[in-house]
Amino acid sequence: MTTSNTATSSSTRGPLSGLRVIELAGIGPVPHAAMQLADMGADVIQIGRPGSTVEVGRGYKKHVARGRRLVEADLKNDADIDHVMRLVVKADVFIEGFRPGVTERLGLGPEECAARNPRLIYARMTGWGQTGPAAQRPGHDINYLAMTGHLRALARRGERPFVPLNLVGDFGGGSMFLLTGILAALVERSTSGRGQTIDAAMVDGAGMLGQMIWAIRGEGQWGEPGTNMFDGGYPHYDTYETADARYMAVGALEPEFFRQMITGLGLDAESVPGPTEPARWGELREILTVTFRTRTRDEWTKIFGDLDACVTPVLDYDEALVDEHLRARSGLIEVGGVPQPAPAPRFARTPSAMPDPAPVMPTPIDEVWP
Repeated sequence: MTTSNTATSSSTRGPLSGLRVIELAGIGPVPHAAMQLADMGADVIQIGRPGSTVEVGRGYKKHVARGRRLVEADLKNDADIDHVMRLVVKADVFIEGFRPGVTERLGLGPEECAARNPRLIYARMTGWGQTGPAAQRPGHDINYLAMTGHLRALARRGERPFVPLNLVGDFGGGSMFLLTGILAALVERSTSGRGQTIDAAMVDGAGMLGQMIWAIRGEGQWGEPGTNMFDGGYPHYDTYETADARYMAVGALEPEFFRQMITGLGLDAESVPGPTEPARWGELREILTVTFRTRTRDEWTKIFGDLDACVTPVLDYDEALVDEHLRARSGLIEVGGVPQPAPAPRFARTPSAMPDPAPVMPTPIDEVWP
Protein backbone atom coordinates (compact mmCIF):
# COMPACT_ATOMS: atom_id res chain seq x y z
CA MET A 1 0.00 0.00 0.00
CA THR A 2 1.11 3.52 -0.66
CA THR A 3 0.00 6.98 0.36
CA SER A 4 0.55 8.35 -3.12
CA ASN A 5 -0.80 7.40 -6.50
CA THR A 6 1.56 5.83 -9.00
CA ALA A 7 0.51 8.52 -11.43
CA THR A 8 1.10 11.84 -9.72
CA SER A 9 0.51 13.95 -6.65
CA SER A 10 1.28 17.22 -8.42
CA SER A 11 -1.06 19.88 -9.74
CA THR A 12 -2.05 17.60 -12.64
CA ARG A 13 -5.56 16.46 -11.84
CA GLY A 14 -6.41 13.94 -14.54
CA PRO A 15 -8.14 13.90 -17.93
CA LEU A 16 -11.36 15.52 -16.66
CA SER A 17 -9.63 18.57 -15.22
CA GLY A 18 -11.85 21.60 -15.78
CA LEU A 19 -15.09 19.60 -15.88
CA ARG A 20 -17.68 20.94 -13.44
CA VAL A 21 -20.05 18.45 -11.81
CA ILE A 22 -22.97 18.90 -9.43
CA GLU A 23 -23.84 15.83 -7.34
CA LEU A 24 -27.01 15.71 -5.29
CA ALA A 25 -25.90 13.68 -2.28
CA GLY A 26 -27.19 10.13 -2.22
CA ILE A 27 -26.08 6.58 -1.49
CA GLY A 28 -24.58 3.73 -3.46
CA PRO A 29 -23.87 4.35 -7.13
CA VAL A 30 -24.33 8.14 -7.18
CA PRO A 31 -21.45 9.00 -4.79
CA HIS A 32 -19.38 6.18 -6.27
CA ALA A 33 -19.72 7.62 -9.78
CA ALA A 34 -19.05 11.15 -8.51
CA MET A 35 -15.95 9.89 -6.69
CA GLN A 36 -14.57 8.45 -9.91
CA LEU A 37 -15.22 11.68 -11.80
CA ALA A 38 -13.35 13.52 -9.04
CA ASP A 39 -10.55 10.93 -9.19
CA MET A 40 -10.15 11.76 -12.88
CA GLY A 41 -9.86 15.45 -12.17
CA ALA A 42 -13.41 16.82 -12.36
CA ASP A 43 -14.40 19.59 -9.94
CA VAL A 44 -17.28 17.84 -8.18
CA ILE A 45 -19.58 19.75 -5.83
CA GLN A 46 -21.67 17.50 -3.60
CA ILE A 47 -24.86 19.17 -2.45
CA GLY A 48 -26.15 17.82 0.84
CA ARG A 49 -28.84 18.82 3.25
CA PRO A 50 -27.95 21.15 6.15
CA GLY A 51 -25.81 19.31 8.68
CA SER A 52 -24.75 16.68 6.17
CA THR A 53 -21.06 17.48 6.68
CA VAL A 54 -21.31 15.64 9.97
CA GLU A 55 -22.92 12.66 8.23
CA VAL A 56 -20.37 12.60 5.41
CA GLY A 57 -17.55 12.88 7.95
CA ARG A 58 -18.25 9.56 9.62
CA GLY A 59 -18.52 5.92 8.66
CA TYR A 60 -17.90 4.60 5.17
CA LYS A 61 -19.50 7.62 3.49
CA LYS A 62 -16.52 9.85 4.15
CA HIS A 63 -14.26 7.61 2.10
CA VAL A 64 -16.60 7.48 -0.88
CA ALA A 65 -16.85 11.28 -0.66
CA ARG A 66 -13.16 11.74 -1.32
CA GLY A 67 -11.90 14.36 -3.72
CA ARG A 68 -14.75 16.87 -3.74
CA ARG A 69 -16.25 19.86 -1.98
CA LEU A 70 -19.50 19.83 -0.03
CA VAL A 71 -22.17 22.51 -0.19
CA GLU A 72 -25.11 22.41 2.20
CA ALA A 73 -28.51 23.40 0.84
CA ASP A 74 -32.12 22.86 1.81
CA LEU A 75 -33.73 21.73 -1.43
CA LYS A 76 -37.16 22.52 -0.03
CA ASN A 77 -36.17 26.16 0.37
CA ASP A 78 -36.70 28.39 -2.67
CA ALA A 79 -33.71 30.57 -1.86
CA ASP A 80 -31.40 27.55 -1.70
CA ILE A 81 -32.85 26.19 -4.95
CA ASP A 82 -31.97 29.53 -6.55
CA HIS A 83 -28.41 29.15 -5.27
CA VAL A 84 -28.18 25.66 -6.76
CA MET A 85 -29.56 26.93 -10.05
CA ARG A 86 -26.76 29.48 -10.19
CA LEU A 87 -24.34 26.57 -10.06
CA VAL A 88 -26.33 24.70 -12.72
CA VAL A 89 -25.70 27.56 -15.15
CA LYS A 90 -21.94 26.98 -14.83
CA ALA A 91 -21.96 23.17 -14.59
CA ASP A 92 -21.21 20.54 -17.22
CA VAL A 93 -22.83 17.59 -15.46
CA PHE A 94 -25.65 17.20 -12.92
CA ILE A 95 -26.08 13.85 -11.12
CA GLU A 96 -29.10 12.83 -9.06
CA GLY A 97 -30.35 9.55 -7.67
CA PHE A 98 -33.86 10.27 -6.38
CA ARG A 99 -36.97 8.40 -7.42
CA PRO A 100 -38.50 9.58 -10.70
CA GLY A 101 -40.25 12.93 -10.37
CA VAL A 102 -38.61 14.10 -7.14
CA THR A 103 -36.25 16.66 -8.67
CA GLU A 104 -39.11 17.95 -10.86
CA ARG A 105 -41.14 18.63 -7.74
CA LEU A 106 -38.14 20.43 -6.22
CA GLY A 107 -37.80 22.64 -9.28
CA LEU A 108 -34.49 21.01 -10.25
CA GLY A 109 -35.74 18.66 -12.95
CA PRO A 110 -34.02 18.19 -16.31
CA GLU A 111 -36.30 20.61 -18.14
CA GLU A 112 -35.82 23.38 -15.59
CA CYS A 113 -32.05 22.86 -15.61
CA ALA A 114 -31.86 22.66 -19.43
CA ALA A 115 -33.74 25.94 -19.68
CA ARG A 116 -30.94 27.59 -17.68
CA ASN A 117 -28.08 25.61 -19.26
CA PRO A 118 -28.78 23.86 -22.59
CA ARG A 119 -25.30 22.27 -22.53
CA LEU A 120 -25.91 20.46 -19.23
CA ILE A 121 -25.59 16.67 -19.06
CA TYR A 122 -28.34 15.65 -16.62
CA ALA A 123 -27.59 12.13 -15.34
CA ARG A 124 -30.31 10.24 -13.44
CA MET A 125 -29.47 7.11 -11.46
CA THR A 126 -32.26 4.82 -10.22
CA GLY A 127 -32.80 1.14 -9.56
CA TRP A 128 -35.70 0.51 -11.91
CA GLY A 129 -35.37 3.39 -14.38
CA GLN A 130 -37.46 6.48 -15.07
CA THR A 131 -40.30 4.50 -16.72
CA GLY A 132 -42.06 1.19 -16.31
CA PRO A 133 -44.44 -0.30 -13.71
CA ALA A 134 -41.70 -0.68 -11.06
CA ALA A 135 -40.24 2.82 -11.51
CA GLN A 136 -41.59 4.15 -8.19
CA ARG A 137 -40.84 1.03 -6.14
CA PRO A 138 -38.00 0.95 -3.60
CA GLY A 139 -35.25 -1.58 -3.94
CA HIS A 140 -31.65 -2.51 -3.29
CA ASP A 141 -28.86 -4.15 -5.27
CA ILE A 142 -30.20 -7.65 -4.54
CA ASN A 143 -33.67 -6.75 -5.86
CA TYR A 144 -32.43 -5.34 -9.14
CA LEU A 145 -30.12 -8.29 -9.61
CA ALA A 146 -32.98 -10.68 -8.88
CA MET A 147 -35.06 -9.27 -11.72
CA THR A 148 -32.33 -9.74 -14.33
CA GLY A 149 -32.10 -13.53 -13.92
CA HIS A 150 -28.51 -13.25 -12.71
CA LEU A 151 -29.25 -13.80 -9.02
CA ARG A 152 -30.94 -17.12 -9.74
CA ALA A 153 -27.80 -18.17 -11.60
CA LEU A 154 -25.60 -17.41 -8.58
CA ALA A 155 -26.06 -20.76 -6.87
CA ARG A 156 -24.53 -24.17 -6.47
CA ARG A 157 -26.49 -26.97 -8.06
CA GLY A 158 -29.65 -27.68 -6.11
CA GLU A 159 -29.04 -24.82 -3.70
CA ARG A 160 -30.67 -21.42 -3.20
CA PRO A 161 -29.03 -18.32 -4.66
CA PHE A 162 -26.37 -16.84 -2.43
CA VAL A 163 -26.31 -13.15 -1.53
CA PRO A 164 -23.40 -11.57 -3.47
CA LEU A 165 -21.52 -8.43 -2.61
CA ASN A 166 -23.32 -5.39 -4.02
CA LEU A 167 -20.85 -5.12 -6.88
CA VAL A 168 -23.10 -6.18 -9.75
CA GLY A 169 -26.18 -4.03 -9.17
CA ASP A 170 -25.01 -0.92 -7.33
CA PHE A 171 -21.64 -0.45 -8.95
CA GLY A 172 -21.13 -2.66 -12.00
CA GLY A 173 -24.66 -2.10 -13.27
CA GLY A 174 -25.16 1.27 -11.58
CA SER A 175 -22.29 3.71 -11.25
CA MET A 176 -20.22 2.28 -14.12
CA PHE A 177 -23.09 2.60 -16.60
CA LEU A 178 -23.90 6.04 -15.22
CA LEU A 179 -20.30 7.03 -15.96
CA THR A 180 -20.49 5.48 -19.42
CA GLY A 181 -23.56 7.56 -20.19
CA ILE A 182 -22.03 10.77 -18.85
CA LEU A 183 -18.80 10.39 -20.81
CA ALA A 184 -20.64 9.41 -24.00
CA ALA A 185 -22.94 12.43 -23.67
CA LEU A 186 -19.95 14.70 -23.18
CA VAL A 187 -18.39 13.37 -26.39
CA GLU A 188 -21.66 13.94 -28.27
CA ARG A 189 -21.94 17.45 -26.85
CA SER A 190 -18.55 18.31 -28.30
CA THR A 191 -20.11 18.10 -31.77
CA SER A 192 -23.73 19.13 -31.15
CA GLY A 193 -23.15 21.71 -28.45
CA ARG A 194 -26.20 20.39 -26.62
CA GLY A 195 -26.67 18.52 -23.37
CA GLN A 196 -29.15 15.72 -22.73
CA THR A 197 -30.75 13.61 -20.01
CA ILE A 198 -29.42 10.16 -19.14
CA ASP A 199 -31.70 7.47 -17.70
CA ALA A 200 -29.31 5.04 -15.98
CA ALA A 201 -31.00 2.13 -14.19
CA MET A 202 -29.27 -0.56 -12.16
CA VAL A 203 -31.62 -3.20 -13.54
CA ASP A 204 -30.56 -2.23 -17.08
CA GLY A 205 -26.85 -2.08 -16.34
CA ALA A 206 -26.78 -5.31 -14.35
CA GLY A 207 -28.65 -6.98 -17.18
CA MET A 208 -26.14 -5.72 -19.73
CA LEU A 209 -23.26 -7.13 -17.68
CA GLY A 210 -24.73 -10.55 -18.39
CA GLN A 211 -24.60 -10.24 -22.18
CA MET A 212 -22.16 -13.16 -22.47
CA ILE A 213 -24.39 -15.41 -20.37
CA TRP A 214 -27.42 -14.49 -22.48
CA ALA A 215 -25.40 -15.29 -25.60
CA ILE A 216 -24.34 -18.69 -24.26
CA ARG A 217 -27.92 -19.37 -23.24
CA GLY A 218 -29.10 -18.35 -26.71
CA GLU A 219 -26.90 -21.06 -28.16
CA GLY A 220 -28.53 -23.65 -25.89
CA GLN A 221 -25.36 -24.09 -23.83
CA TRP A 222 -26.53 -22.81 -20.46
CA GLY A 223 -28.13 -25.24 -18.02
CA GLU A 224 -29.50 -25.14 -14.50
CA PRO A 225 -27.58 -23.12 -11.87
CA GLY A 226 -24.36 -24.73 -10.72
CA THR A 227 -23.76 -26.76 -13.88
CA ASN A 228 -22.15 -24.18 -16.13
CA MET A 229 -18.76 -22.74 -16.96
CA PHE A 230 -18.80 -19.68 -14.71
CA ASP A 231 -20.99 -20.80 -11.80
CA GLY A 232 -18.86 -23.59 -10.32
CA GLY A 233 -20.25 -26.26 -12.60
CA TYR A 234 -16.88 -26.89 -14.22
CA PRO A 235 -14.44 -28.50 -11.76
CA HIS A 236 -11.54 -26.73 -13.48
CA TYR A 237 -13.15 -23.33 -12.83
CA ASP A 238 -13.79 -23.32 -9.10
CA THR A 239 -12.20 -22.81 -5.70
CA TYR A 240 -10.56 -25.51 -3.57
CA GLU A 241 -9.67 -25.71 0.11
CA THR A 242 -6.04 -26.18 1.07
CA ALA A 243 -4.38 -27.95 4.00
CA ASP A 244 -4.53 -24.81 6.15
CA ALA A 245 -8.25 -24.16 5.52
CA ARG A 246 -7.54 -21.45 2.95
CA TYR A 247 -8.41 -21.53 -0.74
CA MET A 248 -6.99 -21.56 -4.24
CA ALA A 249 -8.86 -20.25 -7.28
CA VAL A 250 -8.69 -22.40 -10.40
CA GLY A 251 -9.46 -20.96 -13.85
CA ALA A 252 -7.84 -23.60 -16.03
CA LEU A 253 -10.40 -23.54 -18.85
CA GLU A 254 -8.10 -23.74 -21.88
CA PRO A 255 -6.26 -27.01 -22.59
CA GLU A 256 -2.80 -25.48 -22.14
CA PHE A 257 -3.72 -24.03 -18.76
CA PHE A 258 -5.33 -27.31 -17.72
CA ARG A 259 -2.14 -29.20 -18.57
CA GLN A 260 -0.08 -26.77 -16.53
CA MET A 261 -2.48 -27.16 -13.59
CA ILE A 262 -2.12 -30.93 -13.68
CA THR A 263 1.66 -30.52 -13.80
CA GLY A 264 1.65 -28.20 -10.80
CA LEU A 265 -0.51 -30.59 -8.83
CA GLY A 266 1.94 -33.40 -9.56
CA LEU A 267 -0.71 -35.59 -11.14
CA ASP A 268 -0.45 -38.07 -13.99
CA ALA A 269 -2.12 -36.40 -16.99
CA GLU A 270 -3.04 -39.78 -18.46
CA SER A 271 -5.07 -40.81 -15.43
CA VAL A 272 -6.90 -37.53 -14.79
CA PRO A 273 -10.21 -36.82 -16.57
CA GLY A 274 -9.87 -33.86 -18.92
CA PRO A 275 -11.95 -30.80 -19.79
CA THR A 276 -13.58 -32.64 -22.72
CA GLU A 277 -14.92 -35.47 -20.52
CA PRO A 278 -17.89 -33.96 -18.67
CA ALA A 279 -19.20 -37.42 -17.80
CA ARG A 280 -16.13 -37.84 -15.57
CA TRP A 281 -16.10 -34.37 -14.03
CA GLY A 282 -17.36 -35.68 -10.73
CA GLU A 283 -14.21 -37.80 -10.59
CA LEU A 284 -12.07 -34.82 -11.60
CA ARG A 285 -13.58 -32.63 -8.90
CA GLU A 286 -12.84 -35.24 -6.26
CA ILE A 287 -9.22 -35.56 -7.44
CA LEU A 288 -8.74 -31.79 -7.30
CA THR A 289 -10.42 -31.54 -3.89
CA VAL A 290 -8.20 -34.23 -2.37
CA THR A 291 -5.01 -32.99 -4.00
CA PHE A 292 -5.36 -29.34 -3.03
CA ARG A 293 -5.82 -30.41 0.59
CA THR A 294 -2.36 -31.98 0.64
CA ARG A 295 -0.52 -28.63 0.79
CA THR A 296 -1.02 -25.20 2.32
CA ARG A 297 -2.24 -22.30 0.25
CA ASP A 298 1.16 -20.61 0.33
CA GLU A 299 2.88 -23.80 -0.81
CA TRP A 300 0.53 -24.06 -3.78
CA THR A 301 1.02 -20.35 -4.48
CA LYS A 302 4.77 -20.86 -4.74
CA ILE A 303 4.35 -23.87 -7.03
CA PHE A 304 1.92 -22.16 -9.39
CA GLY A 305 3.83 -18.90 -9.37
CA ASP A 306 6.09 -20.31 -12.09
CA LEU A 307 3.34 -21.96 -14.15
CA ASP A 308 0.83 -20.56 -16.64
CA ALA A 309 -2.04 -22.47 -15.09
CA CYS A 310 -4.49 -19.71 -14.06
CA VAL A 311 -4.29 -20.93 -10.46
CA THR A 312 -4.01 -18.22 -7.80
CA PRO A 313 -4.46 -17.85 -4.04
CA VAL A 314 -7.74 -16.51 -2.70
CA LEU A 315 -6.77 -13.48 -0.61
CA ASP A 316 -8.73 -11.68 2.04
CA TYR A 317 -8.68 -7.87 2.25
CA ASP A 318 -5.78 -7.76 4.72
CA GLU A 319 -3.70 -9.98 2.45
CA ALA A 320 -4.56 -7.88 -0.61
CA LEU A 321 -2.93 -4.91 1.15
CA VAL A 322 0.46 -6.61 1.08
CA ASP A 323 0.14 -8.51 -2.19
CA GLU A 324 3.30 -8.09 -4.26
CA HIS A 325 1.52 -7.27 -7.51
CA LEU A 326 -0.96 -4.81 -6.01
CA ARG A 327 1.82 -3.09 -4.09
CA ALA A 328 3.98 -2.82 -7.21
CA ARG A 329 1.14 -1.04 -9.02
CA SER A 330 0.05 0.95 -5.94
CA GLY A 331 -3.41 -0.48 -6.51
CA LEU A 332 -4.36 0.28 -2.93
CA ILE A 333 -3.64 3.67 -1.41
CA GLU A 334 -4.31 5.39 1.91
CA VAL A 335 -6.64 8.37 1.98
CA GLY A 336 -7.64 9.92 5.27
CA GLY A 337 -5.83 7.14 7.11
CA VAL A 338 -7.90 4.37 5.51
CA PRO A 339 -6.73 1.89 2.83
CA GLN A 340 -8.86 1.98 -0.33
CA PRO A 341 -8.58 1.44 -4.09
CA ALA A 342 -6.48 3.86 -6.12
CA PRO A 343 -8.07 5.81 -8.98
CA ALA A 344 -8.62 3.70 -12.09
CA PRO A 345 -8.06 3.47 -14.98
CA ARG A 346 -4.59 4.95 -15.47
CA PHE A 347 -3.72 7.65 -17.97
CA ALA A 348 -0.27 8.12 -19.50
CA ARG A 349 -0.42 11.83 -20.35
CA THR A 350 -2.99 13.16 -17.86
CA PRO A 351 -2.62 10.93 -14.79
CA SER A 352 -5.00 11.23 -11.87
CA ALA A 353 -3.67 12.84 -8.70
CA MET A 354 -3.77 11.52 -5.19
CA PRO A 355 -7.41 11.95 -4.02
CA ASP A 356 -8.09 14.44 -1.27
CA PRO A 357 -9.95 13.18 1.81
CA ALA A 358 -13.65 13.92 2.16
CA PRO A 359 -14.43 17.49 3.27
CA VAL A 360 -14.78 18.12 6.99
CA MET A 361 -16.40 21.53 6.55
CA PRO A 362 -18.93 22.75 3.99
CA THR A 363 -17.92 25.26 1.33
CA PRO A 364 -20.09 28.41 1.23
CA ILE A 365 -22.14 28.18 -1.93
CA ASP A 366 -21.16 31.71 -2.98
CA GLU A 367 -17.50 30.60 -3.11
CA VAL A 368 -18.19 27.85 -5.65
CA TRP A 369 -17.46 28.78 -9.27
CA PRO A 370 -17.75 32.55 -8.69
